Amino acid sequence: MGEIAEIAMVSKRTIDYYTSIGLLRAERSKSNYRIYSDESISDLKFIEECKSLHYPLDEIRRKLEIRKTKKLRDSEVEKHVKAVTQQMKQLQNELCVLQLLLEKLDQQQKEEFSTTFNIQGNALMKSLLNLTS
Repeated sequence: MGEIAEIAMVSKRTIDYYTSIGLLRAERSKSNYRIYSDESISDLKFIEECKSLHYPLDEIRRKLEIRKTKKLRDSEVEKHVKAVTQQMKQLQNELCVLQLLLEKLDQQQKEEFSTTFNIQGNALMKSLLNLTS
């Protein structure tokens, strides 16, 4: 458990909690140690990303299921699209507020933030284009 905690940069307690509520799965060794697969590490990183976006654990569980089965009913797709659209609207509002704050920075700080936004914005646009193609 210590290795996976170090790789994912979370505490052992967090891993234990996710395992106890069924978000993470572990095999057991003959000596009853938990063994986490590469898939578990990927799941743990995904869980932490979702948590950073303030998703509740039930929603994270649902997203993990979708990720693993890659099967969705039409109603689930519609719900997911609505949720992502709502998040995009919230981000757009936050960016408007942020723009006012950025105007108070000096030119060098503006350029540094602009670079970060361009990188993330381009990645987002690429993802959106992939969705529609």
